[in-house]
Amino acid sequence: MRAFVRLIDTAVRRARGVFTFCEAEECLLRLQLSRAGHELRFPGCRVPPGAPVLELHLWNEHVPPLPPSGPDLAWAIRIRRMFVHSLRAVGEQMRRDSRLGSVRAVGGATALLSLDGSSSGVAVFQRLGFTVLPYHHPLGRFGAFWDNLYAWWLMWAFNPLSLRSRRFSGLQRVEIWMPAEEFLSRYGDEGI
Repeated sequence: MRAFVRLIDTAVRRARGVFTFCEAEECLLRLQLSRAGHELRFPGCRVPPGAPVLELHLWNEHVPPLPPSGPDLAWAIRIRRMFVHSLRAVGEQMRRDSRLGSVRAVGGATALLSLDGSSSGVAVFQRLGFTVLPYHHPLGRFGAFWDNLYAWWLMWAFNPLSLRSRRFSGLQRVEIWMPAEEFLSRYGDEGI
């Protein structure tokens, strides 16, 4: 069954135009050139609906498996290091790839955080420069349900130990975004 979920994931990635931009084992991200589904507001900046955005997608096959005893400090430090390396690789790609020149924001949706205070990950993403926002699905709760189910399947297929502390009914999604200009100043080759 896990192999079937992985096949579905491959098909969904292809259909949505998610692409690999970096072959390094330490890269945790894939990318998708997309359009903002709703207005994104940042201090001193706003991105209108329909503006080009660069969505970050977790490269599940590259995420180190959780230790059997659960996440520990060594695992968390490794993940953070890999994630920052990946953000820098995205910044370099944005400077090199002309298709990404009009991007107004970088980010996406994730089920790995929640805004209810039960996730310390929100503060981590804020320290990395992202604005954490409530999730907006164009199909409302119906669409969010299917996105959560898909995320649950991916966790089960790629890192099943991560489900030990997560219940499907408790999954929430949030959006993390950063204006492209700020992203490049932090993670582009000039910001390294």
